[in-house]
Amino acid sequence: MTLATLSENEIISTFIALAMLLMSTYIFGNLFEKIKAPRVVGEIIGGMIWGGSFLYHFFPEFVSGIFQGYEAEGKVLNIFYQLGLVFLMFLSGFNTNIQINHKDAKIMSCVFIGATIIPMAAGIPFINLFREHFVGINGNEISFALVFLIAIAITSFPVISKIFFDMGIMNTRFSDTVLTVSTFQDLCLWILLNTATRIASTGEIKLLEMIIVVILTIGMFFVAKVISDKINGFRKEISATGFYSICITVVLIVCALLYVFGINIMYSAFLVGYMVKAFTKSDDKSEERIKFMRDLSFSFFIPIYFALVGIQLNVLHNFSPIRFLLFFALAFSLEAIGTLIMLCFVKINNITKINFAVTMNARGGPGIVLATVAYSYQIINIEFFTVLILTTMLSSLIAGYWLRIQQKKDSEIFTDFEKQAK
Repeated sequence: MTLATLSENEIISTFIALAMLLMSTYIFGNLFEKIKAPRVVGEIIGGMIWGGSFLYHFFPEFVSGIFQGYEAEGKVLNIFYQLGLVFLMFLSGFNTNIQINHKDAKIMSCVFIGATIIPMAAGIPFINLFREHFVGINGNEISFALVFLIAIAITSFPVISKIFFDMGIMNTRFSDTVLTVSTFQDLCLWILLNTATRIASTGEIKLLEMIIVVILTIGMFFVAKVISDKINGFRKEISATGFYSICITVVLIVCALLYVFGINIMYSAFLVGYMVKAFTKSDDKSEERIKFMRDLSFSFFIPIYFALVGIQLNVLHNFSPIRFLLFFALAFSLEAIGTLIMLCFVKINNITKINFAVTMNARGGPGIVLATVAYSYQIINIEFFTVLILTTMLSSLIAGYWLRIQQKKDSEIFTDFEKQAK
């Protein structure tokens, strides 16, 4: 069997494109970390400068020569894009840890309802206001509505975790509450997104098929959860290369198998990450090995993914700043107001209520995944894709800076919810 291959010139062109993307994400990622902003925002901007918003607009032939140097270069780069998404979701699944602190169970319930159910319900009347401008060619009423409502309520586990780590408030009462709620929230929203992509890919709305997909999607997680609670992990020694080979092989195979049953790649990778953590939780070396995989992914595959997200953004054409501001104001206010309303039922100080309302608005990585997956299935168009990415970037910046300001005012505010603000 003979396999077709790229010419040397095409290979070099691909190498240069990847190098340019990686260089720009590194520069802008570091720049944003220096100004205490989420690195992911800088990495998206690192890709954005090559797109129609900047360099491609002014030097189209030069940029095309790098990223469209041969006919199939876009498809080749898309492989790295998909691998970045798979590794991002795998690592998100591995880092997912659902633990309910019974002391704060009521607070968690109120935050979940306020940041998820209320904003989604309140967003329903606004769907028709935006559908005409934001719907993609494969989007129907149900699939677009699901994506629209998810976009209003989604919260970023990875970005919030990074902010908490940088601030030194990880494992505080506040961080534990936010991360537990966002884990449950993201799980629910991934299920809804999987349903939306299934509807878009089939082109039909069959009630029975929808119910089966939803049950299967929920069932897959609960199976993973039950197994992870029952098993004690592998006791058998396994080499580092064997560990990586098994992880990557399982991710690829499971993604392929579950796709047949209507489960998209993103959710499949998340489930595999969650399961791998369960099977290796008694292996002292697993955390170290996953750290190496995480470092490699976040130094190459995931920055390339974010850069290729950014390069597709075009704020100069097919984009309305007014509609972006309207959607951002709607999404931010509904999630914040919903959270504040529900927190009126618990006895905590007002500044903590506001902290929850602002923090649950950080959309980060999940917001980007939502945008890229929905756009790849053509549920949404390029304008809504751009709006969602910009909403993600701005909301993450606001949350990060807001929490740092509160920490400077009173460092104990994240551990003592009943204490009155200074």
